[in-house]
Amino acid sequence: MSLTAAESVHRHHSPLCPNALADILEGLSDGSVVPCLGPGALTGVVDSKDQSPIPADSNSLILSMTGGQPMSPKLMFEFSRAAMHVENKKGRNYIERFLTRIYAERTWTQSPLHHWLAAQRLPYIIDCNRDTQLQTLYADRPYTLIVGTARLGGTHYRFHLYQWEGNRYRVISQEQLDTSLPILFKPLGSPWPKPTYVASDADFVDYFTELMGGFAIPEAVKRLRLDKRYVMLGMNFTRDTERMLVSDLIYGAAAAEAGWALIEGATAKEQQFCARQRLSWVDADWQRLMG
Repeated sequence: MSLTAAESVHRHHSPLCPNALADILEGLSDGSVVPCLGPGALTGVVDSKDQSPIPADSNSLILSMTGGQPMSPKLMFEFSRAAMHVENKKGRNYIERFLTRIYAERTWTQSPLHHWLAAQRLPYIIDCNRDTQLQTLYADRPYTLIVGTARLGGTHYRFHLYQWEGNRYRVISQEQLDTSLPILFKPLGSPWPKPTYVASDADFVDYFTELMGGFAIPEAVKRLRLDKRYVMLGMNFTRDTERMLVSDLIYGAAAAEAGWALIEGATAKEQQFCARQRLSWVDADWQRLMG
């Protein structure tokens, strides 16, 4: 007999969450749990000079792009929509330069969550932000970097592959991807080693099309991720973009339970999404996990 939506949400809710947090920590230590970072993972990160918070969530990115001037409510709804509007007026390169100025040309304080995760030396992390925190923290080890991209000509693949060699990135092929090295997957892009972003509506349409078709994740990672569980940190599911992204990134997760979503005060829609994806909703933020 199938569960109702309310029953499903209740079944996938861990309000007090001590057991869930212990399971997550154990899974991180043995490599069976993969962290997936959203904009909230950068909470508390500020500019070293003026102490302004890093633009990470949709609203702050839009205001940074417009110099603090709000756009129409329709465009303010989501950064990708606002970016598409600006791209149509000023060109795609304008969006790329804007994101590079934020994430590569300003000095940000270090995120305690990223520092903690890097110290765990995890085999696989998905970072759905466009900053360089983890890349900076991973500079002391060889690792594989996967950077999502969109609207490439001549190929269905929607990623660039690099291996960090201690002082530089080297472009590698799928056949050269060494799964014994840590893997950092940044599906929405990064300014390093070259600025590459999934940002505007047109980018997301293209990226999601190939993601659903299997062309946005390397074959070795598809095999590696089978039966993994995931923990969503700083990720909200109030918009279709995040829901579509995560549902495809965690494809092939463990059959019994896909993992957990740490969302303090999740909305009913977020709870229902988590239930559909077999993610247990934990009513806490990432600081609770570290604490």
